[in-house]
Amino acid sequence: MNKELDFVKDMFNRIAPKYDFLNRLLSLRRDTVWRTKAVKAANLKKDCQILDVACGTCDVALEAGSQLCGQTRIIGLDFSYGMLRLGKKKLKGQNNKSITLINGDALHLPFRQGTFDAVFIAFGIRNIMNRQGALSEFLAVLKKGGRLVVLELTTPDKGFMKTLYLVYFRKLLPLIGSFFSKDQNAYQYLPASVLKFPAPVEFATVMKDAGFKDIRFKQMTFGIVTLFTGVKA
Repeated sequence: MNKELDFVKDMFNRIAPKYDFLNRLLSLRRDTVWRTKAVKAANLKKDCQILDVACGTCDVALEAGSQLCGQTRIIGLDFSYGMLRLGKKKLKGQNNKSITLINGDALHLPFRQGTFDAVFIAFGIRNIMNRQGALSEFLAVLKKGGRLVVLELTTPDKGFMKTLYLVYFRKLLPLIGSFFSKDQNAYQYLPASVLKFPAPVEFATVMKDAGFKDIRFKQMTFGIVTLFTGVKA
């Protein structure tokens, strides 16, 4: 039994009802802008096959479907039933039939090799301890020339912004998050997981070691978020 995985899964199940609200609040709605840029970075074509890993409540999947006017097939995968239930409600509310949701593990993807034109994972890779294993899975299910897009919270490099960010992340965010979600542990875990996540250059190296080529990354909003892309040669 993976106790760490079970802890994270249970945590996301508990905070699922307030997840979208707190994402918007804690990011000052910048999370919607970051996701839009992430989807654009995939250079998607109509009728492509997309996998959204750690899909949560389907924000990335819905953005991809919107940008392609519904002319695509998207599978959203998440290990949290709580998140998937909320995602299904969103899809039903929008009468969206181009997105299919499944419960699954990023380290054991239930798909054939070379299935997808693009794989996304937004704010999820830091919750996976065996990151290279997950990246290898993503590489396997991508078609040749397919693109991986990773969107993740990161720590600003230096200066006043880093100092301000650390105060907000270590002091204010846990207070706000626990007040609204009624889950103190979850919003202590969040800043800890971000601060432990490798610097962009280091994570790009992990992507390279997993087999990706043409790896690029772009830091956004003063470096608090980084957008990574890589291609299957």
